[in-house]
Amino acid sequence: MAKRIYNFNAGPSTLPLDVLKIVQDELLDYRGTGMSVMEISHRSAQFDEINEAAISLTRELMGLDESYHVLFMGGGASTQFGLIPMNFLRDGQTGAYVDTGTWSSKAIKECEIQGKMHLAGSSKKDNYTFIPKMADLDVPADAAYLHITSNNTIKGTQYHSWPKVSVPLIVDMSSDIMSRQLDHTMFSMMYAGAQKNLGPSGATMVVIKDDLLQTCKDGNPTMLDYRTHASKKSLYNTPPAFGIYIIKLVLEWVKNQGGLAAVEKVNRAKQERLYQAIDLNNDFYRGPVQKDSRSWMNVCFRLPTEDLEKKFIAEATAAGFGGLKGHRSVGGCRASIYNAMTLEGCEKLAEFMQNFKKAN
Repeated sequence: MAKRIYNFNAGPSTLPLDVLKIVQDELLDYRGTGMSVMEISHRSAQFDEINEAAISLTRELMGLDESYHVLFMGGGASTQFGLIPMNFLRDGQTGAYVDTGTWSSKAIKECEIQGKMHLAGSSKKDNYTFIPKMADLDVPADAAYLHITSNNTIKGTQYHSWPKVSVPLIVDMSSDIMSRQLDHTMFSMMYAGAQKNLGPSGATMVVIKDDLLQTCKDGNPTMLDYRTHASKKSLYNTPPAFGIYIIKLVLEWVKNQGGLAAVEKVNRAKQERLYQAIDLNNDFYRGPVQKDSRSWMNVCFRLPTEDLEKKFIAEATAAGFGGLKGHRSVGGCRASIYNAMTLEGCEKLAEFMQNFKKAN
């Protein structure tokens, strides 16, 4: 097998090696069909089994009953930014949003195209270095919904407590879905691009509670109406079949680890190790995020100079650590440590960080 690096890319990102080996083994002949899973019909019994298993595992791992619809759609999470107000924002209604960075800002812009947007909270004035306190949010009682982004890949912030509101709570979980134990029933809708914690790019998971689904507006184009996809279990048209197949395998992997409790335990240890490497060397490394808002998935840090950051990234790449360059909009360094990144990978990176400091 070719040498694999420690892949800290923000997305598309690392996948569990056990899953990749199954894909490799089944790629040319999926379970005796004589066809690749990329070649079988989405109307076949074989694919129906894959789709049903992915739906069932999602509900099981999140602790949801059948009042939640599990959809697999295309277009990425960014398409959901527009579909949410298109489906749920009726004439005269307002969508409430909390702005915590790039992706929530883009969701806000899409709402403003569709109708009225109310800014319920924001950390923009402090360069998105924190998650607004729940007590500081201003959510209209008659809002159609409140939209939040649970984890911010670019800025490296994450919600660690949740708004308690009387309106439907919709959350973009693209970069931390299935990463920790939550009471998922507090959300009326969750959605996530697959390419960080669930599978490959090209598939988007959307989980919608039935009572929210029933409020979809009439008159939208067929493919832009959530009810179309829910009524056919994502099979109204050809779905992102290969992506759903890998999502199913990843969900099986999560279950085999011991579910979200076991995954959370490892993720806690991973982020603690890297933040320790930053905090114990704070004369050299600096975390730009307020500590109570730090992300468990995207550990952002700066070095004393941009030249040292370039050197760090170059030497880390040569040493087998990939994807550590920060987002182009903010610079610096970023280690994305989604579920499939091992604790060993984080320990090795922390050791590299210590050695780089000593040498520089």
